[in-house]
Amino acid sequence: MKILAVDLGAARTGLAVCDENEILASPAGVINERDMCRLAETVCTAAKKHGAERVVVGLPRNMDGSEGDSAKRTRAFAEKLKSLSGLPVFMQDERGTTVTAHGYLNDTNTRGRKRKAVIDAVAATVILQDYLARRKNGNA
Repeated sequence: MKILAVDLGAARTGLAVCDENEILASPAGVINERDMCRLAETVCTAAKKHGAERVVVGLPRNMDGSEGDSAKRTRAFAEKLKSLSGLPVFMQDERGTTVTAHGYLNDTNTRGRKRKAVIDAVAATVILQDYLARRKNGNA
């Protein structure tokens, strides 16, 4: 099944999508939108465009596992997305995904403006790969 992943940010939100066999996650773009309602509508449009049957939203937890204001904001966004899209929405712990994404971009020597333009989509890809691994192991 096709799954869309969302890395919610304050200014930029990254998207990733997987293939129908749930093997490979790929970046699917970045949305520059701060308004939650418009952002949710744009993500719904992306889900339809990619034929997604579910959405995974990265949940920003603190390193000790607790949830702060960002997590509350993300959960509220996920609820809005669920009601607008009619799709099942799942949360995926995103601790460490941005660090991993930076590592991938370092490996490919992606720097400067190009890095800023893609980091959020790469982080969404890491979130989706983590979710796919959980599903494969029966933990999702």
